[in-house]
Amino acid sequence: MTDADQVRDQIRNDAVEAALGKLDLDTKARLLAGQDMWSLPAVPGIGLQSLVMSDGPIGVRGVRWTADDPSIALPSPTALAAAWDPELARRAGRLLAQEARRKGVHVLLAPTVNLHRSPLGGRHFECYSEDPLLTGAVGSGYVTGVQEGGVGTTVKHFVGNDAETDRFTVDSVIAPRPLRELYLAPFEAIVDNAHPWGIMTAYNEVNGTTMTEHRYLANEVLRGEWGFDGCNVSDWMAARSTAGDIEGGMDVAMPGPTTVYGPALAEAVRAGEVPESAVDEAVRNVLRLAARVGLLEGAPAVVETAPAPIDGQALARELAARGFVLVRNQDLLPLDATAGGTVALLGAAARDARVLGGGSATVFPERVVSPLDGLTAALPEGALTYAVGADPSDEPTPADKGFELRAVCRDASGAVLGTGSLPSGQVQWIGDDLPAGVTYETMASIEVTGTFLPRESGEHAFGTRGLGAFALSVGGRSLWSGVQEMGNEADPFEAFFGAPCERARVTLAEGEPVEVSLTYQVPDMTALPLRAIMFSLLHLGPQRDADELIAEAVAAARAADTAVVVVATTERVESEGFDRTDLRLPGCQDDLVRAVAAVNPNTVVVVNAGSPVELPWREDVAAVLLTWFPGQEGGAALADVLLGAAEPGGRLPTTWPARFADAPVTEVVPTEGRLEYREGLFIGYRAYEKHAVVPAFPFGHGLGYTDWAYESLEATADTVRVRVTNTGTRPGREVVQVYLAPAAPASDGAPSAAVERPASWLAGFAGVAAGPGESVEAVIALPARAFEIWDEEARGWRRIGGTYEVRASHSHGDIRLTATLDVE
Repeated sequence: MTDADQVRDQIRNDAVEAALGKLDLDTKARLLAGQDMWSLPAVPGIGLQSLVMSDGPIGVRGVRWTADDPSIALPSPTALAAAWDPELARRAGRLLAQEARRKGVHVLLAPTVNLHRSPLGGRHFECYSEDPLLTGAVGSGYVTGVQEGGVGTTVKHFVGNDAETDRFTVDSVIAPRPLRELYLAPFEAIVDNAHPWGIMTAYNEVNGTTMTEHRYLANEVLRGEWGFDGCNVSDWMAARSTAGDIEGGMDVAMPGPTTVYGPALAEAVRAGEVPESAVDEAVRNVLRLAARVGLLEGAPAVVETAPAPIDGQALARELAARGFVLVRNQDLLPLDATAGGTVALLGAAARDARVLGGGSATVFPERVVSPLDGLTAALPEGALTYAVGADPSDEPTPADKGFELRAVCRDASGAVLGTGSLPSGQVQWIGDDLPAGVTYETMASIEVTGTFLPRESGEHAFGTRGLGAFALSVGGRSLWSGVQEMGNEADPFEAFFGAPCERARVTLAEGEPVEVSLTYQVPDMTALPLRAIMFSLLHLGPQRDADELIAEAVAAARAADTAVVVVATTERVESEGFDRTDLRLPGCQDDLVRAVAAVNPNTVVVVNAGSPVELPWREDVAAVLLTWFPGQEGGAALADVLLGAAEPGGRLPTTWPARFADAPVTEVVPTEGRLEYREGLFIGYRAYEKHAVVPAFPFGHGLGYTDWAYESLEATADTVRVRVTNTGTRPGREVVQVYLAPAAPASDGAPSAAVERPASWLAGFAGVAAGPGESVEAVIALPARAFEIWDEEARGWRRIGGTYEVRASHSHGDIRLTATLDVE
């Protein structure tokens, strides 16, 4: 921090103290409670404007669930981590800050830095990695970039929210060492390196204490040990105890207007249950956040001039290609677009691309480039053929392709109160996110209405998702009316959406538009603490025989020089609110790949999944490219990579098992409310190494379009220098990874020898670029923490001296050079 920064920081702190001194108890308590779904109240008397928050891991949605104000949709966080480039994450953060400022948002509810403890984690795609060092480095870059744009972040979910099952109530039982060395480590690194302005506390308990009330972790560790001076925001609906939360270090209870703070907090102070000093400290943290983003009069914002504009589409395309991981390539890629070859593109997922994960991270981009769009634009006319081959989903999903819909809100007499646009058949209005002129008190029904232009002739299925009374009609004909009741969904998030239900089938002709209508009766919500409406009009196109579809794809593949098969998961497989039960691709996609590979040796499989899936045919195809959920420009980036305009820049941020049975950690379902992290320190590659299990693809693995020779390695206790040479014919980028392996304990023996540690762990990394024949040196700093463990008895970090093997590696499973290092 420069002298000028220190002066401005002091001015901000003085403004915060002056404003705090002017507030009475009721106003202070009100300031700690959301005034609605996304914002805190303004206090004009002290020059405080309303602070607005928004979901934002991959795009900034804003406060409305609408496509009227589109958002840039970047690749998933796992894809961002796959680039192994904190500076790239910083650029992504700056773009999101630009988006936030455009939408009037002051704080992003991101990044998510929980670990990939198990591949079954339903929100795996929204997290970065199985490794705490990589997670902390990428998260630091992201936070730095966002805050350089003058927008705050809330690093989440603090802590132990590494699975979705029973996430509101589960007690994550984690021993002190893995808690410190794994799960807290990314948060600590980000606080230390990027100084985030916010943290979001998780729903779950850790070792018997609810995180929103966890005095030890929030007050003693986060604020005391690490020096965090930002605002601690609850996850939405996580706050449960007025006194417990305020004394547990939670500053803001979201959402509002009904929370455990506000009037309840003021009353607790007056009753002597809570000291007013605790309220003052929380208000101080809120005012500091407001001052940093420029919402407090007399306090200079940290960033008063926005950074230079960023081209969002171009960066989204670059990020996607940089995150693609080429895990197999038998001299097939890149394809030569000038050679006149033909390509058969296969798979429903190539036409209807899933570019982002489900749940609260959802945004609505202005455009989505599918693999079919991207390759059609990039290849010469006549070079590309397409066949569906297999569809990953066989159940109705929110009406999308071919639908033009709006929501019409009416009162009890049938008079129109207002209308709202819909990006799909899904209505999701939370809090005050209602069309203009509409209120919960006056609204009696909502009609999702519009037209549908079928892409195929045949029997089309229509359905509903959501709880309540519906009436469905197509082409002016009433098809179904009834009530959808709650099922056995365990997670409130999933239960509120309800399960998808098919209601009727109609024969329609390709290209002939038809009117559609789904009317929903709005229930009385006056007694609910948070009012919301969530339901969907669903659609499923004609379902053809699976064998017939595969046969068509096989014929196309046999006639083409190259076959590109796109396989994917669906929102019913990977999404917020539930965990997976296996790692299989849905539908007949595995059968499609096998059939295509049998007739075309030049088969590329593009895997569009946010987390590992089984690839039982991986040795039978020429190339396998992992694209995660690649964002709105994913199809354009795919064409860039397949045709060699860009190198697939990614390395695996998480180990990819050969089969589900090989995954070392699969327990994500609590037993009697407790999820015990029995594996301790051994998750991800640490566990595979401990149990001598060979994965399909190791942590850090990824192939580019050139080759690298590792020529020299020099190591000290602070720095590793690795010289590499590009021995191929194309320019490229290599991620040099440094792992430490304890070779021998310190000479004083006993304490060090008794310490259980992984066989090896990531200690640092650096990306380097070079042209053909060029050499370059990667300089990698070794943090002191790489040689330390958390001493449970001493309750502190302890350096473990001795002899270490320093490994310069292309991946965890591909060691190129080693050196011996003695540390004290």
